[in-house]
Amino acid sequence: MQQQGFTLWFTGLSGAGKSTLANIVQQRLEDMGRYVELLDGDEIRTNLSQGLGFSKEDRDTNIRRITFVAKLLSRNGVVAITAAISPYRETRDRARREIANFVEVFVDCPLAVCEERDVKGLYKKARSGEIPHFTGVSDPYEAPLEAEITVHTDYGTPEETAEVILSRLGELGYVQYAPASPDGAYSEDEEALVAQRLKSLGYL
Repeated sequence: MQQQGFTLWFTGLSGAGKSTLANIVQQRLEDMGRYVELLDGDEIRTNLSQGLGFSKEDRDTNIRRITFVAKLLSRNGVVAITAAISPYRETRDRARREIANFVEVFVDCPLAVCEERDVKGLYKKARSGEIPHFTGVSDPYEAPLEAEITVHTDYGTPEETAEVILSRLGELGYVQYAPASPDGAYSEDEEALVAQRLKSLGYL
């Protein structure tokens, strides 16, 4: 029996942690036996959207192409994971309308933290004017209003954040997932520690 496909649409600023989380979640889903394809923003621009710039029109075209591929994959039982910035709410909402099983993941991280993580120096170049149309600096980022999943990546580890995403996917009915200790269940002390940790991260 074919499993239900869906699209996991990560969105957030450059440096927020989208690709890191997408890779972790991809591996975890594959470990569950799911077929998964990761549509990373940089790879899409190299292989599917070569020649496009970063104007709003070109960004919208890029997202429409990602939407088309994700729709084809997810309707055929594949989990499609996208990790492009996709800064404009209108284009993400269009993707939501076109893709039957659409899960938006807002990777929320303060701009200052994203700049601190910027090993490529992109924000510095954007602020000096070397890179035009840079999201968060010279171009806007429109945060989701009603994302199915919101995670905060300015604290906690990527692995902990991925657990939150997978748990929420379980609650939404897209995967069969329940966090467990190696022996298959949490002890009362472990449950208390997990609850305390989730509360400190702002999820409870």
